[in-house]
Amino acid sequence: MDLILKFEAVKNEHLINYNDAVMLIGSCFTEHIGNYLKEHKFTVLQNPNGILFDTLSVCRTLTSYIEAKQYTESELFYYNELWHSWQHHSMYSGVNKANVLQQINNSQLNAHNYLKTTSYLIITLGSSYAYKLQYAEIDKHNKAAITNLTNTNTAVTNCHKAPQQWFSKYLIPIEEQIATLDNVIYRIKQSNPNIKIIFTISPVRHIRDGVVENNRSKARLLETVHHLTQKFENIYYYAAYEMLIDVLRDYRFYDIDMVHPNYSATNYVLEQFKKSCIDETSQQLLTKISSIITARKHKAFNPQSIAHKKFLLQNAEQINSIIKDHPQLNFKDELTYFSSVIV
Repeated sequence: MDLILKFEAVKNEHLINYNDAVMLIGSCFTEHIGNYLKEHKFTVLQNPNGILFDTLSVCRTLTSYIEAKQYTESELFYYNELWHSWQHHSMYSGVNKANVLQQINNSQLNAHNYLKTTSYLIITLGSSYAYKLQYAEIDKHNKAAITNLTNTNTAVTNCHKAPQQWFSKYLIPIEEQIATLDNVIYRIKQSNPNIKIIFTISPVRHIRDGVVENNRSKARLLETVHHLTQKFENIYYYAAYEMLIDVLRDYRFYDIDMVHPNYSATNYVLEQFKKSCIDETSQQLLTKISSIITARKHKAFNPQSIAHKKFLLQNAEQINSIIKDHPQLNFKDELTYFSSVIV
């Protein structure tokens, strides 16, 4: 008797290997994939602007990378004693406006150069709801709390915990999502003809929008992505959403908030990602690297024992063996650890 729906993601025609650079952009689920690849020594740049949820924010951000956009002081605003950008995560926010601007613009140039040469772009869409500032509401409710708002009708990527009434909410039509992504993909392929793009839909439920509203939002994302995969070459879909909703469909695979996938679910999805999106040779290398990562986290009961020192030496030798064949991989921290404790 089968106790789980049998489903495996389709294996892509082109598969990621350790010689490829990968750029990731999108919702918080992007970070699970990005952190997994980064931890296993792939060359990765993820979410240079921070987490992005809606399709228009993703397209707006990618366009800024294509154009190597440089932000100006007029695009920053002061709120809660910090300078922010509506298009960037609060990790860029700070008390010094010049420093905030410099960090943002350095990140922009780095993302521009990376996008032109990266082998793969992984886009994770989280929501079809977009947000815009309501300036009249800001003036009405808290005029003295925020300064340097010179733009009108600003589309917002990050709200920086500003009051909800400052924003208007917009459910993006499928046609608009398709048209906007279509244009961005075309421009990306012009500057980087060899790029491959993998779309995923975040399985995280946006319950704050409402249960029905969340499903409408996800349905629009799914329809948009599948239209694009059929239109363009070298664009693929990885079914992370279906794996959570249709295969692991049980609350035991969700965190305590019943919205975010838990550790077991995330591991399952990442294991399937490895099988469908990474080539066989790199999968074998990834397995070796995974054992080294596990060894690095090991806490010895008796650090001075002969057995433990042998364990450390074996791992150092394993790393050196990998580096011999793959000199581009960075094991500096691991080698420092395994070598420093060998006395």
